[in-house]
Amino acid sequence: MFDLVRLFIILMLSYLLGSIPSGLIIVRILSGKDVRQVASGRTGGTNAMRAAGIAAGLLTVIFDGLKGLATAGVVAWLMPGNAWAQVFAALAAILGHNYSIFLMEHTDNGKIVLRGGAGGATAVGGSIALWPLSGVIIVPLAVLVFLFIGYASVTTISVTVFATIIFAVRAAQGISSPVYIAYGVLSFLIVMWALRPNLERLRQGNERLHGLRAKFQKKKLEEATKKPDENA
Repeated sequence: MFDLVRLFIILMLSYLLGSIPSGLIIVRILSGKDVRQVASGRTGGTNAMRAAGIAAGLLTVIFDGLKGLATAGVVAWLMPGNAWAQVFAALAAILGHNYSIFLMEHTDNGKIVLRGGAGGATAVGGSIALWPLSGVIIVPLAVLVFLFIGYASVTTISVTVFATIIFAVRAAQGISSPVYIAYGVLSFLIVMWALRPNLERLRQGNERLHGLRAKFQKKKLEEATKKPDENA
């Protein structure tokens, strides 16, 4: 019974850590804007960058990642060495980020909505909480996905896929608990659910491009618009 109480406390503390709206705070400080009123309305790094620039986006990603990482300290304090507690704590932080109790809103039809982000950076932080070196692998790969594939939504999904692969390989080698694979799979499902609108835009072919592909596409459009002028 006492273990259940401690697990409940871990989940609540982790959820509250995840609920801290880093992007909202950073964008407000740097630009005075409300990130919820910009583009997607999410509070994650990509939308923070749209609202207040690259610095705001990077700071948001860092602080959102720290929310997931901080769950390692919560578990070490209350249930040290418990793999399931580590997994559930990290997942609770992602849920807190995506559905923040501090960003509760009432819709016009009387429903209560919890706003937040999509959970990518917090998922990376959670992976690092489970195995510190996972960040050395996931972050560079995610940057490559962002630069060369160009979709922030795909990048967010990719970090959970990379985490699943990492923990599956480590479990197969006998150097990590198989329980950690559940973190990768469940974080993937949470992120996919949060990104439903983006996935629909991807299907329709009108998701916003970033990275090198966006620059290449912009350059191609500029060249296409110059040619008629040259022939005139």
